[in-house]
Amino acid sequence: MSRRPVLIHEGLGRAPALAPLGWLARLPIVRSVAAWVHRRFARRRGLAALGDRWPFGPSASPPRSRVVRWLFLRALGVVHYLAFTSLGSQVLGLYGRRGILPMRDRLERAQYVLGPRGYRAMPSIFWVDASDATLVRACRAGQLLAALLVLNVAPRPVLSLLWALYLSFVSAGGTFLSYQWDALLLESSLHGLLVAPRGLRPGFGREDPPWQVVLLLRWHAFRLYYESGLAKLQSGDTTWKDRTALGYHYETQPLPTPIGWYAHLLPRPVQRLSTTLALFCEYVLPFLAFAPRRLRRLAFWPLSGLQAGIAATGNYGFFNLLTVVLGVWLLDDEPLLGKTLFRATGPARPMRGVRRFAMGAAASLLFALSLGAHLDRYGHRNAPRFLSRLLDSLLPLRSVNAYGLFSVMTVRRPEIVIEGSDDGGRWLEYEFRYKPTDPRRPPPWVAPHQPRLDWQMWFAALEPPPRWFVGFLARLLAGSPEVLALLQRCPFPDRPPRYVRAVLYEYRMTDVATRRRTGMWWERERLGLYFPPISLAKDEAAAA
Repeated sequence: MSRRPVLIHEGLGRAPALAPLGWLARLPIVRSVAAWVHRRFARRRGLAALGDRWPFGPSASPPRSRVVRWLFLRALGVVHYLAFTSLGSQVLGLYGRRGILPMRDRLERAQYVLGPRGYRAMPSIFWVDASDATLVRACRAGQLLAALLVLNVAPRPVLSLLWALYLSFVSAGGTFLSYQWDALLLESSLHGLLVAPRGLRPGFGREDPPWQVVLLLRWHAFRLYYESGLAKLQSGDTTWKDRTALGYHYETQPLPTPIGWYAHLLPRPVQRLSTTLALFCEYVLPFLAFAPRRLRRLAFWPLSGLQAGIAATGNYGFFNLLTVVLGVWLLDDEPLLGKTLFRATGPARPMRGVRRFAMGAAASLLFALSLGAHLDRYGHRNAPRFLSRLLDSLLPLRSVNAYGLFSVMTVRRPEIVIEGSDDGGRWLEYEFRYKPTDPRRPPPWVAPHQPRLDWQMWFAALEPPPRWFVGFLARLLAGSPEVLALLQRCPFPDRPPRYVRAVLYEYRMTDVATRRRTGMWWERERLGLYFPPISLAKDEAAAA
């Protein structure tokens, strides 16, 4: 038997996806450099073997991702179920006929202003019907489709419908559906469409995901973390520069947890250290997403630990879970399962022909578009003009995004308290379900549910009253049961008040001694009126 060594270009030529590298390896200069490197390493075989085995692991088999794909799609179904369940519990109060921002009114206004372009700017099934019954049924349909995805039933068409249904809410929902994790769920679902196997009950799938799609998903995980770190360093915010940001964060974040209350009391050196570690996880570790197997696995755990810490101290809906789910693509099948179960999944068939080319082309296009969006984070348009135009045309799909949470840290916590009165002299407070109102009530556990009104009240306190806020006060004056259901307590159970107003307070977390003595989790100081008293006209009150 011949002992002739396999040349580099011959070995690469046997892998169709790596054929271009095989052609490159045939160039004389490349072969000369490869021979020189081989001679150098041959003299230090032991050290070279250690440098090869440690990052890549003892297995010489190529990475496989069928089980990673299976796990990713099942977990993505769980996230969709949580998202539609959370939205369904508040959809009528937010978007119903008697809600804060009625969906039908939003679409009619868009059609009046934009004309036929409104359909393209706000792609949504609710152009057909935006009644209360349709909104509720759409949320239930989302729950059903998500359950089918969890059960691995027809993952490709099911995920297509989930993406289109959630896009319908996000594109027409405006303010209350404008969070980064809403965009993250849409982009992750679009990428999931490329990797989802065919068939009604595909199991792990017979074909391994194309390497271009796997690389796209790792690139997505990289962008999510790295752009968040980049945004903090680019913002010029002094709290990130001097590493005091987390000393403010636990107190001033939208909805802290009880653990967040205790974390705020940690000593200043611990806060500085935790801020440094958070920046390291977001700005340095993401580069390991493109590293060999063991280094990727090494990055997965601290990045997941960062999300666990965020989830323990603050309520961020399904964001932390979805981020960990996306990070699963830093792994591959063998270290995830162990050798025995890895062999039990059986060999995978390579994807061939037109399907492989189509998947690779789609993944390459999405990579180019997301790269263009990423380059724009550096302050000016760095992407080619044609790519920028294509990216702009696809913006209504909300599926190619840039990320960057908490780039500027808030150092104070203003809170809006809504008050009602029958005579304009005696004012009673409305109590929200989750955001701080009563200083004696502890910070709640909310996630994975996201109370979108409570979240937007946090944003509203940092700026002049937004348009939706006036609609919210009007619904309180009208006694809308759907809007009142979003609150914990209404001080006017029999009929709506004659007047409502909004008062601005500054809230601060107490210390342990104060809480034990007074039972107060918060202390607050009145800053003044946020919105003056208003009332409904007589004809409006009669109609309500």
